[in-house]
Amino acid sequence: MSHRLFGTDGVRGVAGEFLSADLATRLARAAALQTGAASPRVLVIRDTRESGPMLEAAIAAGVASVGGEALLGGVLPTPGAPLLIGRYGFDLGVVLSASHNPYADNGIKFFGPDGFKLSDAQEDSIEAAMDEPGHGVGQVGPFHGALEDYLRALHERFAALDLEGRRIAIDCANGATYQAAPEILRRLGAQVAVLADDPDGQNINEQCGSTHMGTLIDLMQGGRHDVGFAFDGDGDRMLAVDRTGAVVDGDELIALAARHLHARDRLPGPGVAVTVMTNFGFHTAMKEAGIEVATTPVGDRHVLQALREKGWALGGEQSGHIIETGFVPSGDGIAAALLALEALDGEDLADRHAMEKLPQTLVNVRVRDRGQIAGATAVHEAVEAESAALEGRGRVLVRPSGTEPLIRVMVEAPTADEAHAVCGRLVALVESELG
Repeated sequence: MSHRLFGTDGVRGVAGEFLSADLATRLARAAALQTGAASPRVLVIRDTRESGPMLEAAIAAGVASVGGEALLGGVLPTPGAPLLIGRYGFDLGVVLSASHNPYADNGIKFFGPDGFKLSDAQEDSIEAAMDEPGHGVGQVGPFHGALEDYLRALHERFAALDLEGRRIAIDCANGATYQAAPEILRRLGAQVAVLADDPDGQNINEQCGSTHMGTLIDLMQGGRHDVGFAFDGDGDRMLAVDRTGAVVDGDELIALAARHLHARDRLPGPGVAVTVMTNFGFHTAMKEAGIEVATTPVGDRHVLQALREKGWALGGEQSGHIIETGFVPSGDGIAAALLALEALDGEDLADRHAMEKLPQTLVNVRVRDRGQIAGATAVHEAVEAESAALEGRGRVLVRPSGTEPLIRVMVEAPTADEAHAVCGRLVALVESELG
């Protein structure tokens, strides 16, 4: 193959074009062979995209063609895969979803028998084996009760959480959480108002969910709900909205959870793992609370790797991927919402004091070649100088995009004016040097 199929989060593309049924079958056959099991048992779940059933059938065919057993769990949030893998001992898990992308896209993500996403080396092995033929006759069938198993696990983890009388609004993005999220909240006693819970195959993430929060914000500003949560299409991330309509991002939610778990001696380390995009105010708050922080590159995969290496349990991203490995080794939007409610302990999210966010300015600068940033001496010197001026008060981050010809310039400072001014100087330099 001329280029690597796997990206930062599985194989993703337009369904029926790049991501064809043939490609899905070949990937599944190769992945099943790579398990080393004589008759691998493979769990397959999906989100609500119209291409899901086609790709589900193709994955099942690939597994069966090497004598494996494909068990179809239907529509379920992505974290349901690692949870069920651990509970039932599957050899492989397959999630069909393109997360927050438009409905025309879809993706294939693989989880190993330990519940973790496959490593780069394992993905390379799958690509290398994609042209191997299948010589077997396997089985395909439904995996009954997948949704109920997931709900039961959530209920067990948050059994002590009493939401009686709490008025909660949620936006399910017409995606994988549309059944599970309202159901678990009601089981815990909440009064639930639900947005975007009527998927038709094409409306997933369409002006709804954690990337389009306007409708939920408007609902919260109506004053009839205590807290709101917005999920993305596959349910592995969540952003919150307080009763005033203010969005509460992953940084604040992780800080809230970290302080809560640390106070109850349930935060191993004690430490948390976050990415380079995490607000400087988070680091200040964690230092004050006596909680160590590990900083990783952008991506929940890197956060999870840091948690595994350090033996910690909590981490995530500003975008709303929040991982608590004590429940499942994956971002889980529903579990993160319940963890936030647990941490609030009946208090109002609008009155949160977990951290003080520094004003942030972020500008994406389009360039000819993002790789040239490595040799841009003038830019690096300017970043060092601005960073030194902000030391102890804020920070500067200049990095290339992982997928586009962009350089991302981010500045955090005690005031919005200072952040904007520093960012403006750096953007102008990047444009002159690399634009």
